[in-house]
Amino acid sequence: MTADPDWRAEDAAAVLREDETMAALVDRHGVLDVDPAEDPFQRLVVSILRQQVSMASAAATRERLFDAVEVTPEGVLAADPQVLRDAGLSRQKTRYVRSVAEAFRDRGYDRAYFQGMDDEAVVDELTAITGVGEWTARMQLIFTLRRPDVFPVGDLGVRDGMATLFGMDREARAAMVDRAEAWRPYRTLATLYLWRVTEDIAESVDEVTADA
Repeated sequence: MTADPDWRAEDAAAVLREDETMAALVDRHGVLDVDPAEDPFQRLVVSILRQQVSMASAAATRERLFDAVEVTPEGVLAADPQVLRDAGLSRQKTRYVRSVAEAFRDRGYDRAYFQGMDDEAVVDELTAITGVGEWTARMQLIFTLRRPDVFPVGDLGVRDGMATLFGMDREARAAMVDRAEAWRPYRTLATLYLWRVTEDIAESVDEVTADA
Protein backbone atom coordinates (compact mmCIF):
# COMPACT_ATOMS: atom_id res chain seq x y z
CA MET A 1 0.00 0.00 0.00
CA THR A 2 1.30 3.45 -0.85
CA ALA A 3 1.10 6.41 1.50
CA ASP A 4 -1.07 9.47 1.01
CA PRO A 5 1.20 12.42 0.07
CA ASP A 6 -1.56 14.80 1.18
CA TRP A 7 -1.37 13.87 4.85
CA ARG A 8 -2.01 16.73 7.24
CA ALA A 9 0.85 17.88 9.45
CA GLU A 10 -1.64 18.77 12.18
CA ASP A 11 -2.89 15.16 12.28
CA ALA A 12 0.68 13.90 12.41
CA ALA A 13 1.58 16.29 15.23
CA ALA A 14 -1.43 15.05 17.20
CA VAL A 15 -0.10 11.49 16.95
CA LEU A 16 3.36 12.59 18.05
CA ARG A 17 1.87 14.43 21.01
CA GLU A 18 0.88 11.04 22.44
CA ASP A 19 4.60 10.63 23.19
CA GLU A 20 5.49 12.94 26.08
CA THR A 21 8.98 13.63 24.77
CA MET A 22 7.75 14.46 21.29
CA ALA A 23 4.93 16.58 22.71
CA ALA A 24 7.55 18.86 24.26
CA LEU A 25 9.24 19.28 20.87
CA VAL A 26 5.94 20.06 19.17
CA ASP A 27 5.26 22.69 21.83
CA ARG A 28 8.72 24.18 21.34
CA HIS A 29 8.80 24.28 17.54
CA GLY A 30 5.14 24.32 16.57
CA VAL A 31 3.67 22.11 13.86
CA LEU A 32 6.37 21.40 11.30
CA ASP A 33 5.64 20.35 7.74
CA VAL A 34 7.35 19.36 4.49
CA ASP A 35 7.13 21.65 1.48
CA PRO A 36 7.95 19.22 -1.33
CA ALA A 37 10.49 20.23 -3.95
CA GLU A 38 8.99 21.14 -7.29
CA ASP A 39 11.71 19.47 -9.38
CA PRO A 40 12.60 15.86 -8.42
CA PHE A 41 15.71 15.83 -10.60
CA GLN A 42 17.16 19.01 -9.17
CA ARG A 43 16.39 17.87 -5.61
CA LEU A 44 18.22 14.59 -6.18
CA VAL A 45 21.21 16.36 -7.71
CA VAL A 46 21.41 18.66 -4.68
CA SER A 47 21.30 15.65 -2.35
CA ILE A 48 24.29 14.20 -4.19
CA LEU A 49 26.16 17.49 -3.84
CA ARG A 50 25.57 17.30 -0.08
CA GLN A 51 27.05 13.82 0.30
CA GLN A 52 30.07 13.82 2.64
CA VAL A 53 30.73 17.56 2.55
CA SER A 54 29.77 20.52 4.72
CA MET A 55 26.54 22.34 3.98
CA ALA A 56 28.50 25.49 3.14
CA SER A 57 30.63 23.65 0.60
CA ALA A 58 27.59 21.99 -0.95
CA ALA A 59 25.75 25.32 -1.18
CA ALA A 60 28.67 26.94 -2.97
CA THR A 61 28.91 24.07 -5.44
CA ARG A 62 25.18 24.16 -6.01
CA GLU A 63 25.28 27.87 -6.85
CA ARG A 64 28.14 27.41 -9.31
CA LEU A 65 26.51 24.38 -10.93
CA PHE A 66 23.14 26.06 -11.40
CA ASP A 67 24.89 29.09 -12.92
CA ALA A 68 26.99 26.95 -15.25
CA VAL A 69 24.44 24.56 -16.73
CA GLU A 70 20.72 24.04 -17.15
CA VAL A 71 20.04 21.56 -14.35
CA THR A 72 17.78 19.22 -16.27
CA PRO A 73 18.68 15.70 -17.39
CA GLU A 74 19.24 16.95 -20.92
CA GLY A 75 21.20 20.01 -19.80
CA VAL A 76 23.54 18.04 -17.56
CA LEU A 77 24.20 15.41 -20.21
CA ALA A 78 24.80 18.05 -22.89
CA ALA A 79 27.40 19.82 -20.73
CA ASP A 80 31.05 18.95 -21.02
CA PRO A 81 32.00 17.01 -17.86
CA GLN A 82 34.79 19.53 -17.31
CA VAL A 83 32.15 22.23 -16.86
CA LEU A 84 30.72 20.20 -13.99
CA ARG A 85 34.20 19.77 -12.56
CA ASP A 86 34.86 23.50 -12.83
CA ALA A 87 31.66 24.09 -10.85
CA GLY A 88 33.21 22.19 -7.98
CA LEU A 89 32.03 18.61 -8.47
CA SER A 90 34.60 15.93 -7.84
CA ARG A 91 35.29 13.43 -10.59
CA GLN A 92 33.13 10.94 -8.69
CA LYS A 93 30.20 13.31 -8.18
CA THR A 94 30.38 14.35 -11.83
CA ARG A 95 29.87 10.69 -12.69
CA TYR A 96 27.04 10.39 -10.16
CA VAL A 97 25.17 13.45 -11.42
CA ARG A 98 25.46 12.29 -15.01
CA SER A 99 24.23 8.84 -13.97
CA VAL A 100 21.16 10.39 -12.33
CA ALA A 101 20.56 12.47 -15.47
CA GLU A 102 20.69 9.35 -17.63
CA ALA A 103 18.23 7.56 -15.37
CA PHE A 104 15.75 10.44 -15.44
CA ARG A 105 16.08 10.81 -19.21
CA ASP A 106 15.82 7.10 -19.99
CA ARG A 107 13.14 6.11 -17.47
CA GLY A 108 11.02 9.24 -17.48
CA TYR A 109 11.22 9.73 -13.74
CA ASP A 110 8.93 12.35 -12.26
CA ARG A 111 6.70 12.55 -9.19
CA ALA A 112 3.89 10.67 -10.96
CA TYR A 113 6.24 7.79 -11.83
CA PHE A 114 6.75 6.99 -8.15
CA GLN A 115 3.22 7.76 -6.99
CA GLY A 116 1.98 4.17 -7.08
CA MET A 117 5.10 2.67 -5.47
CA ASP A 118 5.58 1.97 -1.78
CA ASP A 119 8.53 3.52 0.04
CA GLU A 120 10.87 0.55 -0.19
CA ALA A 121 10.18 0.11 -3.88
CA VAL A 122 11.12 3.77 -4.43
CA VAL A 123 14.34 3.25 -2.45
CA ASP A 124 15.16 0.14 -4.47
CA GLU A 125 14.53 1.97 -7.75
CA LEU A 126 16.62 4.99 -6.84
CA THR A 127 19.54 3.12 -5.26
CA ALA A 128 19.95 1.19 -8.50
CA ILE A 129 21.33 4.47 -9.91
CA THR A 130 25.07 4.85 -9.52
CA GLY A 131 25.77 7.38 -6.77
CA VAL A 132 22.37 7.20 -5.06
CA GLY A 133 22.63 5.55 -1.67
CA GLU A 134 19.92 4.79 0.85
CA TRP A 135 20.25 8.14 2.66
CA THR A 136 19.86 10.06 -0.60
CA ALA A 137 16.86 7.95 -1.61
CA ARG A 138 15.15 8.51 1.74
CA MET A 139 15.71 12.25 1.48
CA GLN A 140 13.88 12.04 -1.85
CA LEU A 141 11.02 10.20 -0.14
CA ILE A 142 10.71 13.00 2.39
CA PHE A 143 11.48 16.17 0.48
CA THR A 144 10.16 15.39 -2.99
CA LEU A 145 7.49 12.73 -2.54
CA ARG A 146 6.39 13.90 0.94
CA ARG A 147 5.94 10.40 2.25
CA PRO A 148 4.66 10.51 5.85
CA ASP A 149 6.40 7.55 7.48
CA VAL A 150 10.11 7.79 6.64
CA PHE A 151 12.62 7.22 9.43
CA PRO A 152 16.19 7.62 8.03
CA VAL A 153 18.08 6.04 10.91
CA GLY A 154 21.24 6.18 8.80
CA ASP A 155 21.20 9.98 9.12
CA LEU A 156 23.64 11.26 11.75
CA GLY A 157 21.38 14.15 12.71
CA VAL A 158 18.51 11.76 13.43
CA ARG A 159 20.75 9.57 15.56
CA ASP A 160 22.17 12.57 17.42
CA GLY A 161 18.63 13.67 18.17
CA MET A 162 17.68 10.23 19.46
CA ALA A 163 20.84 10.04 21.55
CA THR A 164 20.18 13.44 23.09
CA LEU A 165 16.51 12.81 23.82
CA PHE A 166 16.68 9.24 25.04
CA GLY A 167 20.27 8.72 26.16
CA MET A 168 20.84 6.10 23.49
CA ASP A 169 24.16 5.17 21.92
CA ARG A 170 24.07 6.94 18.58
CA GLU A 171 25.11 3.73 16.83
CA ALA A 172 22.25 1.73 18.36
CA ARG A 173 20.26 1.87 15.15
CA ALA A 174 18.04 -1.16 15.79
CA ALA A 175 17.03 0.22 19.18
CA MET A 176 16.25 3.58 17.60
CA VAL A 177 14.05 1.97 14.96
CA ASP A 178 12.21 0.12 17.74
CA ARG A 179 11.74 3.36 19.70
CA ALA A 180 10.44 5.13 16.59
CA GLU A 181 7.66 2.55 16.15
CA ALA A 182 5.58 4.65 18.53
CA TRP A 183 5.52 7.45 15.94
CA ARG A 184 4.02 5.46 13.08
CA PRO A 185 2.53 6.32 10.66
CA TYR A 186 4.16 9.76 10.88
CA ARG A 187 7.84 9.09 11.43
CA THR A 188 8.68 11.70 8.79
CA LEU A 189 7.36 14.42 11.06
CA ALA A 190 9.24 12.88 14.00
CA THR A 191 12.39 13.07 11.88
CA LEU A 192 11.89 16.82 11.36
CA TYR A 193 11.70 17.30 15.12
CA LEU A 194 14.71 15.07 15.80
CA TRP A 195 16.79 17.25 13.49
CA ARG A 196 15.90 20.22 15.68
CA VAL A 197 16.83 18.72 19.03
CA THR A 198 20.08 20.70 19.17
CA GLU A 199 20.74 24.11 17.71
CA ASP A 200 23.53 23.02 15.37
CA ILE A 201 21.37 20.25 13.92
CA ALA A 202 18.53 22.73 13.47
CA GLU A 203 20.76 25.03 11.43
CA SER A 204 21.89 22.16 9.24
CA VAL A 205 18.40 20.85 8.62
CA ASP A 206 17.21 24.25 7.48
CA GLU A 207 19.70 23.91 4.64
CA VAL A 208 18.90 20.25 4.00
CA THR A 209 15.20 20.99 3.66
CA ALA A 210 15.61 23.99 1.39
CA ASP A 211 14.18 23.45 -2.08
CA ALA A 212 16.66 22.85 -4.87
